[in-house]
Amino acid sequence: MTGDVVHIPDLTLRNEPGATEMTHKFMLKGVPEKLHIRLLDFAHKPRPNLDYVIVIDGNSRRGKTDANGAITQSIPPNAMTGKLTYAAPPSLDMNGNPLPGKPKTLVMILQLGNLNPITEVSGFKARLANFGLYRGPIDENLDDATKQAISAFQTQQGLPVTGIADDATQQKLQSLHGH
Repeated sequence: MTGDVVHIPDLTLRNEPGATEMTHKFMLKGVPEKLHIRLLDFAHKPRPNLDYVIVIDGNSRRGKTDANGAITQSIPPNAMTGKLTYAAPPSLDMNGNPLPGKPKTLVMILQLGNLNPITEVSGFKARLANFGLYRGPIDENLDDATKQAISAFQTQQGLPVTGIADDATQQKLQSLHGH
């Protein structure tokens, strides 16, 4: 707006040691950060070309999911909250045909930058919840619901079903979930 004043801070120099005649790679961490979400139907099939609205820290964007039902958005590295609004999968009759009527809207509240390490029970629970396998509190309690969710994940992935978040299960969950 007319009359607004923009302040740009002075450049801060930083020296990084490195041998000459060598190639060095420097990366600025966290800028930009990417948010990856994949929307699946009740049969765990992708929901392609689905209209959505995503709001990250008050900034709204519209888009469509890609052929794999994925949404990828650049977000600020310090983003804390978000909301994703999209159409619910259609209700089906007994023959698998969509029922008439306006599709319902689903809203997913996003807590960004709030995921504990996978080695902690709460980190494992959060990732299982993101896959729809766990619906309880995200805490450090290794209860029966958590063990059942771990067993369900192990079954889906063809791992030995132990109900324990062993190294192989953690690695598989990490590779599928990311972060």
